[in-house]
Amino acid sequence: QVQLVESGGGSVQAGGSLTLSCAASGSISSINAMAWYRQAPGKQRDLVARITSAGSINYADSVKGRFTISRDNAKNAVYLQMTSLEPEDRGVYYCNAAMRWYSSERNYWGQGTQVTVSS
Repeated sequence: QVQLVESGGGSVQAGGSLTLSCAASGSISSINAMAWYRQAPGKQRDLVARITSAGSINYADSVKGRFTISRDNAKNAVYLQMTSLEPEDRGVYYCNAAMRWYSSERNYWGQGTQVTVSS
């Protein structure tokens, strides 16, 4: 009943830029945090960036200084501005929303969007 819709993935050369967008819709109660994860073929899904409803932000060390996460709480949307892209940044990027669920929390995921970076 909760859907996360992503857009903005694509293919760029090293040093290029992309901006990913994600918006949550459906039976939304209260979103505690939204985040971006990525997964390369044959590897685990790792956190790229996370932002809470209060504005606290965490970045993976590998993207710090190059990526910027932002959020529009009113629109239940999250964005990831990626610059100075490197081949190591390639993978499927997934949008995540941590939503309040009774006294706990439930995670929702987007379908993923492919990012390819060529040398």
